[in-house]
Amino acid sequence: MGTVTLGVSIAVPEPYGSQLQQLRAGFGDAAAHGIPTHVTLVPPTEAEADRLPAIRAHLAEVAAAFRSFGMRLAGTGTFRPLSPVVFVQVVEGAAGCTRLQSELRAPDGPLKRELAFPYHPHVTVAHGISEEAMDLAFSTLAEYAADWVCDGFALYEQGSDGVWRKLREYPFGAGTTGVPAQPGSLTDAAAEAAVRPS
Repeated sequence: MGTVTLGVSIAVPEPYGSQLQQLRAGFGDAAAHGIPTHVTLVPPTEAEADRLPAIRAHLAEVAAAFRSFGMRLAGTGTFRPLSPVVFVQVVEGAAGCTRLQSELRAPDGPLKRELAFPYHPHVTVAHGISEEAMDLAFSTLAEYAADWVCDGFALYEQGSDGVWRKLREYPFGAGTTGVPAQPGSLTDAAAEAAVRPS
């Protein structure tokens, strides 16, 4: 059956998702229109196509154990010079994202994998473009802010054309897992410190 390239992410809802996608394209990032605006939970991962039922069952199980949590984006950050990326920062909901991605990549699960860098929830707005264009993205969105309630995540597949398409959404259940602390609390601050690249 071959392999498929999968990703799991939290979609940035409208109108914010389209706004950031258009801005990303305007900065000259050619990949913008093929990548829905998102916070990554599981980065691009190759899997055998016949493993999809097990992967879907795992995603549904993880989602059912969580409940909704607040998300807030504010300001910009960058991974340069380590990686040519400018992003909008996740300033609320980082603890929930971090716990969620850890459960999704569980060592005994079908999406187990190591990460190249420590997990850091963010929304990419420029990747692999000129330094000048990345500087523009960084400054243009320095005062950007958006907030919403995250009530689930989705599974995406990358097509042969490079475009990411949603396969299925996984709404959270009524569980208690993954509920982040209130903004500014010690728990949320500790989570941010734990995932912040050095």
